[in-house]
Amino acid sequence: MFLSHGRPKIMKQGRDDMEWMTLPLKRYFDFAGRSRRKEFWMWVLGVVIVTIVLSLIDTMLGLGGRSAVDTTVTPDGLNYSASAWTSGGWLTNLFALAILIPNLAVGVRRLHDTGRSGWWIVLPMPFYLVGLVAAVMAMFGGAGAMAGLFGIVMFAMPLGFLCALVLLVFFCLEGTRGPNRYGPDPKASEAAPADGQALN
Repeated sequence: MFLSHGRPKIMKQGRDDMEWMTLPLKRYFDFAGRSRRKEFWMWVLGVVIVTIVLSLIDTMLGLGGRSAVDTTVTPDGLNYSASAWTSGGWLTNLFALAILIPNLAVGVRRLHDTGRSGWWIVLPMPFYLVGLVAAVMAMFGGAGAMAGLFGIVMFAMPLGFLCALVLLVFFCLEGTRGPNRYGPDPKASEAAPADGQALN
């Protein structure tokens, strides 16, 4: 139950999880090599938590963020639903800008771990860009232009979403065992005891 240092294992596990969450920051511009699923998904969890906290702070400080909670009860009192949403302001947007590079880097390394090129990460981008350009043109064009461009938006955006789902599947897949063309297996390097210490 206790490690050789006398601390409970739960403490070591918590510290390790925090290290996994911050590892992409330590590898900020590192697009080479491989990243395990644990590194990628702990990073995603950390980003979601920080984003929610920052958007709430934005709302409290009046920095452009908004938060709302909505509850609904039917007249008979049998059905109840609740929803909450938050949108970020200045702090949230600055955080999103600051983590843009590590987000891309950890995504590329995760794709490398599955044996795929990092260029897969841009797969949804062309469809989103076409949809965005068409939507902007439709807003400034006449009624005839709006109808035609709306069709492009309705075609491009779902294709971008499908491409994003493909990426999600790739991110969820187990990495290739052993070394691949992008580097050694990150799980194998973890399995070896560090500094001559035995594993617990």
